[in-house]
Amino acid sequence: MGSKKSRLRLDDQLCFALYAATNAVVRAYRPMLAELGLTYPQYLVMLALWQDGAAPVHALAGRLRLGSNAVTPLVDKLELAGFVTRARGTDRRVVFIALTQAGIELEGTVSAAQQSVVCRTGLGDRHLAELRQELKDLTDRIATSGIVPEDETA
Repeated sequence: MGSKKSRLRLDDQLCFALYAATNAVVRAYRPMLAELGLTYPQYLVMLALWQDGAAPVHALAGRLRLGSNAVTPLVDKLELAGFVTRARGTDRRVVFIALTQAGIELEGTVSAAQQSVVCRTGLGDRHLAELRQELKDLTDRIATSGIVPEDETA
């Protein structure tokens, strides 16, 4: 039993390469974001709001590929920090999240942190764009294959 070579090798796993790369990127962001009072998941919520504008919680969750139950505590903390506000739409069940003036102003400061992390990758603009596209395509292929439920949160 012990002499048989395993076909499941950690170093050969795509999931491990993605996991390790994700952890490295998050660790690179963490100290810079902490200075601004943000966690990495809160940063992702802010990125979506900066790019797309105010959105209902369920749409924000979909944009981030998370369940609403994962986004709500992030929004709670961002609201306490003064970066976002909540407002009910005409349908009282729908809660919209919008940036406050402090949240809008934070974008310029966070941009410096983002540029620092990009520099640390050592990749040029073209290679970064290609890598992003490959990862987006991979995510889309897996999501449309029916392997992972849409509302699955990790």
